[in-house]
Amino acid sequence: MRLSTQICLWMGGLFLLAAPGFSEEILPNGIALPAVWPPDRGAPSRAPMELPYLEHPPAVIPIDVGRQLFIDDFLIDRTTLTRHLYAATYYAENPVLRPDKPWEEEGVSGGHPSPTAMVFSDGVWYDPQDKLFKMWYMGGYTKYTCYATSTDGIHWEKPVLDVVPGTNIVHNVVRDSGTVWLDLQEKNAARRYKMFLFERVGPHGVLSVYFSGDGIHWGERVAQSGPLGDRSTVLFNPFRDVWVYGIRDYEPSSIGRFRRYWEHKDVLEAARWEKGQPKFWVGADTLDMPRSDLKTPCELYNLDAAAYESVMIGLFSIWRGQPQDRAKPNELCIGFSRDGFHWQRPTHDPFIPVSEHYGDWNWANIQSAGGCCLVVGDQLYFYVSGRGGVPGSTSSGVSATGLATLRRDGFASMDAGENTGELVTRPVQFSGKYLFVNVRAVQGELRAAVLDQNGAPIPPFTLENCEAVSGDSTAARLEWKGAPDVSSLAGKTVRFQFALRNSELYSFWVSASETGASGGYVAAGGPKFTGPKDQ
Repeated sequence: MRLSTQICLWMGGLFLLAAPGFSEEILPNGIALPAVWPPDRGAPSRAPMELPYLEHPPAVIPIDVGRQLFIDDFLIDRTTLTRHLYAATYYAENPVLRPDKPWEEEGVSGGHPSPTAMVFSDGVWYDPQDKLFKMWYMGGYTKYTCYATSTDGIHWEKPVLDVVPGTNIVHNVVRDSGTVWLDLQEKNAARRYKMFLFERVGPHGVLSVYFSGDGIHWGERVAQSGPLGDRSTVLFNPFRDVWVYGIRDYEPSSIGRFRRYWEHKDVLEAARWEKGQPKFWVGADTLDMPRSDLKTPCELYNLDAAAYESVMIGLFSIWRGQPQDRAKPNELCIGFSRDGFHWQRPTHDPFIPVSEHYGDWNWANIQSAGGCCLVVGDQLYFYVSGRGGVPGSTSSGVSATGLATLRRDGFASMDAGENTGELVTRPVQFSGKYLFVNVRAVQGELRAAVLDQNGAPIPPFTLENCEAVSGDSTAARLEWKGAPDVSSLAGKTVRFQFALRNSELYSFWVSASETGASGGYVAAGGPKFTGPKDQ
């Protein structure tokens, strides 16, 4: 949504006005972007990011796009609940994809053979057109881009294709990392899949851009980025309809590896910049603690990000040093952004950790997949690569792909114990009809009320009239005696009050449908969805 700095826009009963110093761009969550965009953070620094949208949240927050997560205090006016942060859990039978083809045996790392079938960003997506999970991955160490499919996201097949006959290779350019994006908003079928592949050019490298209609047959290079370091990646921010390059750079005297930022609405123009133009974006900060055995200041090795529900989620690959007798013990931390640039990291503990036991498939170098996660039933699926390593060497050894899972919306919950606790939101607006919550109340209950801007209950939407919710549900509908739904309050400015006992509240949203569809983004998709949103 764009607003003139001189003209007010009527939005469901609310006047929005772009304040001096802000641009004309207002995000779906009500955040007004600053006039200078992307923001200038100055020289690369280890200082934790400032979060302007938390310091100065919108007076009224529109909540029509997606489930509203409690990963920060953006939505909270006051509460007696306690926030609990969660890590993902590794699938017990990992890895789900191993190197077992002759071409995956090619390549050497640190002087040792390094059979490889790993996502190095690349991409894992659910394609609603073919009703398949699809994975692009590095086959052979820095050799090929290969392709696998699955009907359940657990058991993967490597189809025999015709690009390199008799193999599942879909691109045979020597590579480092890359990003594959299934663009479900693309109107040109021949550009439905987009690949951004790192290729060496001179002393640095570039990301070459390719299009495909089926994800298997890729045309000629259509664009080439400006200079960048290896492990650079690309994401699409649908809240602003922009392609974003996370450009790896390096400052040996200060922050080490970090990211610069470049965006453009046109996917081809996004690739074109000149050295020195992209601004400092993000790096490891002072809250990233060094390993006790290495005592090396941390660095940001990579950042993959995608839109999930009402926020951007980011998987931060944190480099914690380079042992002499082991491959990099990188691991993934989680971050969240409500404006696509500023990252809030509520914990710097690992979200998906490296193993400390030699012999495990993930003894070294945990890396994320492009698209970040998929929504599969009541769970989120995170595909990651890990390396088995070779003791006494920095070699990657056998590199494979595994799976970690998390409850849907399960990044953070607001919890109450034996005593009833409450949470009251900031003023919000919605256009839907049915209030839903993601709640775990196996031995407790949750009730809700709707309040006016001043905090007074709006009959009949009181706590006393609310039918208590118990059990464990990622989409529980709330109802009140005397009111079939909350449609009478659509377009009005209200607050929600949640009262819970022995319960964990993960998210809330107002749906236009009795099914509970949130209208939010679903990252890399899932079997329930036909497009990029939960609709």
